[in-house]
Amino acid sequence: MFSCLKNQLFAVEAYFKSSTVLTFAVPKEQLENLLPPCLALDVFDNKWAFVAVAMVQTTELRPKGFPKFLGNDFFLIGYRIFVRYTNTNGKRLRGLYILKSETDKKKMEYLGNIFTHYNYSTTDISQIQDDTCTRITSKKSAFEIIVENTKQEVLLPQNSPFKDWKEARRYAGPLPFTFHYDAKNKKVLIIEGMRENWIPKPVQIKAYKIPFLDALDLQNIVLANAFVIKNIPYFWKKGKIESWEK
Repeated sequence: MFSCLKNQLFAVEAYFKSSTVLTFAVPKEQLENLLPPCLALDVFDNKWAFVAVAMVQTTELRPKGFPKFLGNDFFLIGYRIFVRYTNTNGKRLRGLYILKSETDKKKMEYLGNIFTHYNYSTTDISQIQDDTCTRITSKKSAFEIIVENTKQEVLLPQNSPFKDWKEARRYAGPLPFTFHYDAKNKKVLIIEGMRENWIPKPVQIKAYKIPFLDALDLQNIVLANAFVIKNIPYFWKKGKIESWEK
């Protein structure tokens, strides 16, 4: 019964004040073993797969339809792999496979781990902005992202596999679907996200330190793109479950 609660039995809505997303390109062979058998990597140029780090400042997160004053404000950090899934109707879906999630509130960890499979843990998260940069840091997680505040043209990160920002924007998120595989019962949980006014703006990353990615021991990983998105109404539909067997 408790396990069933994780399948997002109701729709959820929130308002994204800001979402900063760094997407890293990794040789595809290094990410394949992190996926369940029902999912395939979303590959670029037949070589690169992608893992993203999303830092999201949310407000008014609540079951869809509930009054805003019942919502909660959280800062979330999510680690996801870009994937594809072919559903029972033969339709190919682009989406995300969640590796881990962090939040700045114990309440979000507790409720998130009851009602989702997102693997939440609590850490300290701070966001400080001045005239030169925006810093998102966590002392406990030894996490740091420094976004340079500039009015000049933002270039793609050095060694990015993309030739321009238009090509990179396909991997700026959010992909429409999130997937979870229940190996014991051979079931796939599909959660569809809906959003408005998703206009990603390229940003220049001055420095980053991401211990969770370091722990995956990925070789030849490169920063492929970085975007920020602000002021987005967002909601996730009730989860949908279908059978999957090889």
